[in-house]
Amino acid sequence: MGLAEVSGILWKERELLELLLFKLEEEQLVLASGRTRWLAHATREVEFVMEQIRSTELLRAVEVDAAAGELGLEPGPSLGAIAAAAPDPWGELFRGHRDAFLTLTAEIQDLADANRDLLTAGSRALRETLLGLDQPLDTYTARGKNTAASAGGSRAHFVDEAL
Repeated sequence: MGLAEVSGILWKERELLELLLFKLEEEQLVLASGRTRWLAHATREVEFVMEQIRSTELLRAVEVDAAAGELGLEPGPSLGAIAAAAPDPWGELFRGHRDAFLTLTAEIQDLADANRDLLTAGSRALRETLLGLDQPLDTYTARGKNTAASAGGSRAHFVDEAL
């Protein structure tokens, strides 16, 4: 157990966060295209990567606690605290990991928010469409007459005034 193991886990976690970013972008493309057929697949892929990240975070927590003891830190230190306490070149490497995590998490948050907005807009449009179906629909009789017109209702007509 040591700094090399922690760094290895952090590299794996960074790769998973980049994969999550990619999967969220895929999900956004599916949402934006309106092709909801693939939305369930895209969402499952995001959830799968999230589960891998959770597993890696548990492993990281164990390794970080072990490394914290070696550095004279309390259990559960932040990555910044580890970077400050670690000797060079480890300190610089951990600062790089920390900066990358901050950047990736900000990008992930932005994409997740954008995807949530797209889902909300789609849900709202669907709800409005479904609510509009409560109104009676104008249909045609077997003779081709509009049912609203044949029932005595008024019907808007387009008139070409150029004639």
